[in-house]
Amino acid sequence: MNTASLIEYVVNGLQAGLLLFVISAGLTLSFGLMRVVNLAHGSFYMLGAFAGLTVAQRTGSFALGAVVAIVAAALTGWLIERTLFRRLYPRGPFSQMLVSFGLIFVFDELVRIIWGGEIRSLPRPEALSSSYEWLGASIEGYRLFLIGFGILVSAGLFLGLVRTPLGTAVRAAVDDREASELLGMKVTTLFSLVFLAGAGLAGAAGYVAIPIVNAFPGMGDDVLVSCLVVVVIGGLGSVFGSLLASLLIGYALTVGQVLVAGYAPAVMYAVLTLVLLMRPHGLLGKVEGT
Repeated sequence: MNTASLIEYVVNGLQAGLLLFVISAGLTLSFGLMRVVNLAHGSFYMLGAFAGLTVAQRTGSFALGAVVAIVAAALTGWLIERTLFRRLYPRGPFSQMLVSFGLIFVFDELVRIIWGGEIRSLPRPEALSSSYEWLGASIEGYRLFLIGFGILVSAGLFLGLVRTPLGTAVRAAVDDREASELLGMKVTTLFSLVFLAGAGLAGAAGYVAIPIVNAFPGMGDDVLVSCLVVVVIGGLGSVFGSLLASLLIGYALTVGQVLVAGYAPAVMYAVLTLVLLMRPHGLLGKVEGT
């Protein structure tokens, strides 16, 4: 492998990993922290993609499409949490899993009804359509944009959870919900905000991913599997673990597409198996009750 190819693999893997983390962040927060099983998380990714795509195509503004994608996915997540999941919290994960699994089919069919079943694409913004040469490697400007986007979102998420009163309140509510409520915290409102933020991030990721992967009904289903793998590998309750897992899976898929084209998911599952054999609770996960 020459230097140019190695650089391209590094850039592509980093871009794939950071984008996967942005997608899976909401699932990490809801499933890993709140212990809420939301299998419809990939649907927010899909809804954000189609809502933003529609606006971008009609207005010609990539930035406006991104705003609409975030708002549409976030409001959908908030509405679902308020009307469905809030009633399912006391019923445990099995009920949550069944309802959210059904929502996948509902949203997939709604997208087909509203937007049709064809594959849709979105050109890269003109300012990001160039490629850059470095040590013989050709690096797409749009992939560099996605890397920067992923870094900003990751930094914002970590700072928000660690350095802000809201993040402190969320972590306290997760650790001991009853004690937090006794202290006057509105835990249900906090969980609604977490759900809203996670759905918005998924919608943003779905939209910015269109120039690379296109948009189509059911696009969130495959992404959901990757997100679940990230949460498991990273360890329940560990956002930083999910970041490490996302980068690991991003590079695994990138290498898999080169070495065993068409069987890249098998490489992802192989990584999952190896990690769980060595770390049954994930990279940074903690044993329940400790």
